[in-house]
Amino acid sequence: MLLVRRSAVGFGGVARWGLRCLCSGGRYRDTVLLPRTDFPMKVNGPNLLEREIQIQQKCGFDQLYTWQREKKVKKEYCLHDGPPYANGDPHVGHALNKILKDIRNRFEVLRGRQVHFVPGWDCHGLPIELKALGDLGTNELSPLQIRQKAREFAERAISRQRAAFQRWGVMADWENCYYTFDGKYEAAQLKVFQEMHSKGLIYQDYKPVFWSPSSRTALAEAELEYNPEHVSRALYITFPLLTLPAEVAAKAESWGRVSALIWTTQPWTIPANQAVCYMPKVQYSVVKRADNEQLLLVASERINSLASILKTNLESLATFPGSDLEGGVCQHPTIPSKQVPLLPANHVTMTKGTGLVHTAPAHGMEDYSVATHFNLPLECMVDEDGRFTELAGPELQKKSVMTEGNATVISVLQAAGAIVKEEDCVHSYPYDWRTKQPVVIRASKQWFINTASLKDKAKDALQKVRVIPESARSSLLAMLDRRTYWCISRQRSWGVPIPVFYQKETGEPLLNKHSVTHIAKVFSEKGSDSWWTEPVETFLTPEVLQKSKAGAVSDYVRGEDVLDIWFDSGSSWAAVLPESDPRADSYVEGKDQIGGWFQSSLLTSVAVRNKAPYKALVVHGFAVSERGEKMSKSVGNVIDPDVIINGGKDLSVSPPYGADVLRWWVAESNVFSEVQIGPNALNAAQDSINKLRNTLRFLLGNLQGFDPRSQAVDPKQMHYIDQYMLHVLREFSMKVTDAYSEFDNGRAIRLLQSFITRDLSNFYFSIIKDRLYCDPEDSLGRRSCQTVLEEILDGVSRSIAPVLPHLAEEVYLHAPGHDEGDTLFRSGWIKTSSVWRRPGLEEAVEGACAVRDSFLSSIPGCNAAEYELIISIEPGLFFELMESLQEEPTSTCSQLTELMMASRTTLTNSLPRDLPTDAITSTGTFLINLEGGLIREESAYVVAAMPTSLSRCPRCRRYTSDEPDCLCPRCQNMLENAK
Repeated sequence: MLLVRRSAVGFGGVARWGLRCLCSGGRYRDTVLLPRTDFPMKVNGPNLLEREIQIQQKCGFDQLYTWQREKKVKKEYCLHDGPPYANGDPHVGHALNKILKDIRNRFEVLRGRQVHFVPGWDCHGLPIELKALGDLGTNELSPLQIRQKAREFAERAISRQRAAFQRWGVMADWENCYYTFDGKYEAAQLKVFQEMHSKGLIYQDYKPVFWSPSSRTALAEAELEYNPEHVSRALYITFPLLTLPAEVAAKAESWGRVSALIWTTQPWTIPANQAVCYMPKVQYSVVKRADNEQLLLVASERINSLASILKTNLESLATFPGSDLEGGVCQHPTIPSKQVPLLPANHVTMTKGTGLVHTAPAHGMEDYSVATHFNLPLECMVDEDGRFTELAGPELQKKSVMTEGNATVISVLQAAGAIVKEEDCVHSYPYDWRTKQPVVIRASKQWFINTASLKDKAKDALQKVRVIPESARSSLLAMLDRRTYWCISRQRSWGVPIPVFYQKETGEPLLNKHSVTHIAKVFSEKGSDSWWTEPVETFLTPEVLQKSKAGAVSDYVRGEDVLDIWFDSGSSWAAVLPESDPRADSYVEGKDQIGGWFQSSLLTSVAVRNKAPYKALVVHGFAVSERGEKMSKSVGNVIDPDVIINGGKDLSVSPPYGADVLRWWVAESNVFSEVQIGPNALNAAQDSINKLRNTLRFLLGNLQGFDPRSQAVDPKQMHYIDQYMLHVLREFSMKVTDAYSEFDNGRAIRLLQSFITRDLSNFYFSIIKDRLYCDPEDSLGRRSCQTVLEEILDGVSRSIAPVLPHLAEEVYLHAPGHDEGDTLFRSGWIKTSSVWRRPGLEEAVEGACAVRDSFLSSIPGCNAAEYELIISIEPGLFFELMESLQEEPTSTCSQLTELMMASRTTLTNSLPRDLPTDAITSTGTFLINLEGGLIREESAYVVAAMPTSLSRCPRCRRYTSDEPDCLCPRCQNMLENAK
């Protein structure tokens, strides 16, 4: 039971305690043992930066990872680094992610585990290619020239990012990282590709995919970003019914012409229409417009909404289930000679539109499913540049479908009288994540992963994975459900080539385990540039051709597509993790990786090994401005981590904070939501570290001349309050260990701050300062206290070390009991002992604290040292516990008096009848709970506080002297013995 600490006097902090004694009478100043240390209270500006770099060098930050890998230990901890993209300078998002990982890795090293952490970079892909080429374009460059420029660009970005990560104190072997453009990595990736292809999970098909006209390549879902303010021209269009469904025709009587009404935000897809879809289980109606008597077929539940949109009444002439629409045939609105059927489909929704959906199989995923089921034509009228092909007709050919082509289709529909309503529609629309231009959906021949057959296995594997926070699990599952298939081919040059050859005449792909295994071997030795530099014979050797039962090598041409970069990084478990068990303890990335690296890694691993590549997923939020806004260069709220550490051009506006402030910001933040950063957050972090330095300085100052190896006191001989603080330290260390183990660094910080403020500054330090300053240097009481202070210093230093490695090592350099060259990170985690928790110890001190709190509450705003106490407790267990703190009835120097911080304490079974009139009494009870609840006893107590009759000692400043301006017995005895 830990009680709330009440401060006996209004001290402003640990620094003042020494100052108060120092300013006391000069006669005895040299006899008082004041704190002495050259550990600075604050280190700012250039001195801070120089100090951090010195510590990194002196304490071997760059050798720590290799040192711990060479140690022989029983347990290993593997945190697999999700590769950041090698396309720019380091930013605060990098800092958040890398420092979060490093805190956990350093914690694991400290507690004796061997950490496996290999930093890596995602080096391929369109974003790097675009930045590397700039305004050059690709028309004048060969694939090899493009690849060379992209590689050089990626290498420069990696160099800048790696230097920043090292400056932040991230522990790793920076000479042995992994890169997705490395030949051996590419070979491991192709092995994953080959195994998935052998299982029938990778296939080639002609189907609709997200296509970026601005990049001229297919894109996966994870390469899209949605613009919620995209404006489309939305149309309500009629498809005249040429053949009424049989069930509807029976009710038609003399209706006249009926048209199916559809709604679309992509008019450019109308020329590719092959059907109009309905929902079989929904009611539909034929309605008549009041303004022009036009007859329209729509879903019954959309009538009221449509009447409002069309600004006319709609009279229902007949209603029937959607299943009755079977057999209906419509006339195509822009191609009068073309007929399109009414078909049932489950993707039709009633939230918007008319309940009837225009279906263009070449330009929609659900549309493609309908086409596959009903064997509809798959006509794509759009080319790689997003322009209509000759299939669309001369009026549309070569026009961009997103601009003038769309306008032309609208004009054609207007001329045909097919448009009922035209309006602007603001809605969320997919954009290319790098060019920031809208994409289209178009059918093309691509390579795919059949995710539908992997989903159930992936979900089962996720059930065995711990997700932090647990709330992210539903997002992971939802993202899996949304992925019908995964397009893994890209029409670019900078990537890992898809290892396929095509027969020149038939176009049939040559791809099997024999060919891919050999190609992977070549890539491992020569890198994937060899796909362009080496002749086809290098890959299609006579042995490969024979095993593949293929024709002559001259019959084949190599493929030109490269693999999706999410397949690159998603194969990293196979290339990087230990071969003995390629499954990481943790993957730690931002929430954007829920549909990215987390998912691609899961799918490839489940496909090949039927298990997840990770035991735990840690999903953190994004770094945002202090206003909660996304950081943007255009807005001007981007915060550069280099400026945070080294300062900006104007140091008065952007002072240098150093790496530890950046690390504290990460640790202190709730990283599972959006993480705010700005001057306020950084200043608060700096203030917190300075307060921590103040406490550490007090500890170091009072350990001057103390060597724990020879002068430490056995816990059994310590004062009760000292033993008790070892117990409190042990409780603190266990809670901090649990917090770090749960990736809850914020809780570790809060525990630390509470321990320092509540248990140390407001309680223990205020009690022991007299013993530290005024007892004989080698006295048992002072050495007892110093032994505990050294344990506290060691425990606090180690508890902050994962977060503040520079400060922790700086403290360790000043701390007693170490040999030259020792470092904190090579000496383990917080060391505590079970013997620190003695039966009755906690109850004795907590009981005294309860009495103390009652006393202090009775004298608000007054100095406890100016009072003497009479504590009355009835005979019993509680009285016996208090006797263990004060053997004699009355004392000025007992452990009980020290705890009370009073002048003198009398312990009795009953208050005297002749209490002074100015005595202040207070009462309370204390529950003793021993032996796990077997011994329970509640005892009452009374405290009488009276202004002391004793005088203030000029040396120790306590009211313990018999005469004014005379030394108290303790101080007099000490000075006599010192002569």
